[in-house]
Amino acid sequence: MATHKVSITDIAQKTGLSTTTVSRVLSGKAEQYRIGKKSQQKVKEAAKEMHYVPNHFAANLRTGKSNTIALILPSLSNPFFASIASEINAEIRRFGYITIISDSDENPEIEKMELEQLRARNIEGLVIAPCSDHWEHIQELYEEGLPVVCVDRYFEDLDIPYVSTDNYEGAKMATRHLVENGHKAISCIQGVRSSTPNKLRVKGFTETMNDAGLHDYSVVGDDFTVQNGYLETKLLLQQGKRPTALFALSNTIAMGCMKALKEENIRIPDDISLITFDEHPYLDYLATPLSCVAQPVSDISKIAIKFLFAKLDNGDFKPSQVLLKPKIQIKESVGKMR
Repeated sequence: MATHKVSITDIAQKTGLSTTTVSRVLSGKAEQYRIGKKSQQKVKEAAKEMHYVPNHFAANLRTGKSNTIALILPSLSNPFFASIASEINAEIRRFGYITIISDSDENPEIEKMELEQLRARNIEGLVIAPCSDHWEHIQELYEEGLPVVCVDRYFEDLDIPYVSTDNYEGAKMATRHLVENGHKAISCIQGVRSSTPNKLRVKGFTETMNDAGLHDYSVVGDDFTVQNGYLETKLLLQQGKRPTALFALSNTIAMGCMKALKEENIRIPDDISLITFDEHPYLDYLATPLSCVAQPVSDISKIAIKFLFAKLDNGDFKPSQVLLKPKIQIKESVGKMR
């Protein structure tokens, strides 16, 4: 049986006050209209007792505001993006807004469809990690005046604001660490090739290898998934000359690497060294804790939301394009070559 939803009319009948008075109290405008303290208390107590829930949809129609921000990420199954979602949701809540979180599943068509549906919900801002190098649908929203901020993934040649990590420098840090430990035959297992972070990480890796005079390296793979790490590691192990070290460009790829190495009874770091991009708490609880390039997830999220709400509060505000410095965390997964 459907339950009756309490309305301001019900509260007015219970308190003996007008629906206008009840509406003004519940919408926080009691002081503006000089409604007495006793009447305010009466309305609030009745609303609490009757379990009144505000009709935000009706309020949106009246004010044109939804107090809603959209967040679209490529994959919520990826621990890195799950952390981003958690941090951003917490920041948005601090401003009294709610977040609609969507997963594009690394599919640009799904991303476009979700954006169309979110526009119909009258979102007031968008935070997005684009899943491809197709940017027209995002640029269109930005040019229409919707506050948009990209996180992690972004478009280098557009003026859309973004907050991300210096992926190029992070990859150089990781590669230098392998080279300094005597590794010369190194394989890099990459993610989505068209994404800006992946391109910059591969660039950092290859340039560092070439600068060191080392040309016995390879770049393989095409996705930020466990399966990609697993399959590419399996293939690398079938080569006549195995790499002495692997550089995984995400912790999901690294998980796949570890699974493949375990199946082949190959020990980390005794037989092959492994370093990964992205920090995650589970890395410290492995039999061999993994060295990693840690991204400042909390700072990325906080700055992105500050940009977004500064734009909401001041339409003339021009958010920046920011790259934050990563840190390398040295654990036990990289061994010295004899």
